[in-house]
Amino acid sequence: MKRKRNYSWIIIVALLFSACAKENKPVTQLKDALLNDFYVGVALNSWQTKGSDSLTNSVITGHFNSIVAENCMKSESIQPEEGVFTFNDADNFVSYGEANGMFIIGHCLVWHSQAPKWFFSDENGEDVSREVMIQRLKTHIDTLVGRYKGKVHGWDVVNEAFNEDGTLRNSKFLQIIGEDYLQLAFEFAHQADPEAELYYNDYNMFKPEKCQGVVKLVKSLQEKGVKIDGVGFQGHIGLTEPTIEEYETSINAIAELGVNVMFTELDITVLPWPSDQVTAEISTNYELKNEYNPYPNGLSDSLSQALDKRYESMFNMFIKHSDKITRVTLWGLSDANTWRNNWPIKGRSDYPLLFDRELKPKAAVDKIIALKSNQKLN
Repeated sequence: MKRKRNYSWIIIVALLFSACAKENKPVTQLKDALLNDFYVGVALNSWQTKGSDSLTNSVITGHFNSIVAENCMKSESIQPEEGVFTFNDADNFVSYGEANGMFIIGHCLVWHSQAPKWFFSDENGEDVSREVMIQRLKTHIDTLVGRYKGKVHGWDVVNEAFNEDGTLRNSKFLQIIGEDYLQLAFEFAHQADPEAELYYNDYNMFKPEKCQGVVKLVKSLQEKGVKIDGVGFQGHIGLTEPTIEEYETSINAIAELGVNVMFTELDITVLPWPSDQVTAEISTNYELKNEYNPYPNGLSDSLSQALDKRYESMFNMFIKHSDKITRVTLWGLSDANTWRNNWPIKGRSDYPLLFDRELKPKAAVDKIIALKSNQKLN
């Protein structure tokens, strides 16, 4: 009996040590390290959401708890012809997110770019009337948001509506409908799914003039009782600019309005910019020259370290303001499929994301995790 009691005690002690070891197991995934701070998201393309590659799936589901549609929900993809909706890729995207318990973001309902040619024109190629444009806008939003009601948790309702000086972009939406197209878009989206979160999304939000334009929009919608839940800062940035302080000023300006802040399209280019005008306008296009593609075969150790440090600094800022920031989303999974390889110059080799071309995590991943897990790195 005595031997049996001792044996039982050994089992109990072993179980206790096992439990302690489990509790102290190092955190190795981004979403787990930042679980109490904000969602960690990634933009996915249609190939990735088919779920056919096991390594891709393991990285997505291991490190991320939110996904956004990179292209498959943009209007030219969803409704290439009037009344002809193509939902296959979007359905796969939503199903993938549901199957993996993710916070799903739809991108985007209203954008001047990547819209089908017919959207603004009549049969003669002339601009449609205000009434027709409003009806087309409503039909598009009703159909898309309504299809995924209760499944898509948040929508980028309007994308890139402002110029750098804070004035409204002279888009076809503005020309045909007028300034109230923004209000109408948010109202239509809310009617289609009253529970979904609704966001405004734009680049260069660190610029005071542009930020103030968005502040004015949010205030206007709030005064009219129109639902808006957050503002997305796209976050297509470089190794040194913008500064953390510039971003913090804009974060505070938006948060003071009582809406959430999200970093929605984060990537960090290491390549030289070919112009004095820094923008994230997708139509920007320059000629490929060797001087603008200096790292076709990989980065030096010093440049890789600078990239890791920049990511660490950005996430340190996100964590500092986690009471205001609800999501940080990387615009792409790996360097192999980033849009930065072909924008604003086609055929370059860029290295802007947290996973390399072989889907291996960069040192920045461990550095970010260490910010929250009390791990010490050299």
